Amino acid sequence: MPSDDRPSVAVVLPGTGSDADFVARAFTEPLTSRGVRTVAVEPDPRRVVGSYLDALDGAAAQHGRILVGGVSIGAAVALQWAGSHPDRVAGVLAALPAWTGTAADAPAAASARFTAARLRADGLEQVTAEMVASSPPWLGRELAKSWRSQWPHLPAALDEASEYHAPGLDDLERITAPVGIAAATDDAVHPLEVARTWSERLPHAGLVTVTLVEIGADPAVLGYTCLSALDSILHTA
Repeated sequence: MPSDDRPSVAVVLPGTGSDADFVARAFTEPLTSRGVRTVAVEPDPRRVVGSYLDALDGAAAQHGRILVGGVSIGAAVALQWAGSHPDRVAGVLAALPAWTGTAADAPAAASARFTAARLRADGLEQVTAEMVASSPPWLGRELAKSWRSQWPHLPAALDEASEYHAPGLDDLERITAPVGIAAATDDAVHPLEVARTWSERLPHAGLVTVTLVEIGADPAVLGYTCLSALDSILHTA
């Protein structure tokens, strides 16, 4: 980032069912190393996207040009906001994009719908226990904590996420902000192919890959990877 255009603040948005704590650990250390303060947004499970947009609008009004980013649906909301506010965005940090355009049968959306239905039918404790048993230990711990914090509105939050319309192919081609994308090579819920589509369709985007094992060992890997991908664009601009 050129020194005369360096943003002082980055607003980062959690993924579906996740919380500000995880996204803060993913981005704060990497951004602090660049002299950028991180604002990690706590989602309102009653209006997830609305709460994200409010935070982005508020930060831009207060700080001018900002970095924006997030994980999964958080990355999609940040990218879409960047497309609508090109004069307010210094760059986008997009970790683990889940789908392009309508969710349709995207794995992340299908998982969100299924989990919402199970939560309504069987309750938080049973579904959380099953999720923990079937997930990598680090992910189970993260989601068990964030799910409880969003209960009893968690099913509605999951349904909202599953219906979110991310930037489509034509939308991607019109977004002019530089975008650094981090994708996991072994994440079936956030397919690498989606990240590749974003990186190919966006005019100014870089893509760097990691693994879920690396993310589990240190969530800051996501932030460092996004910044590395963003650097690859800025250094060739």
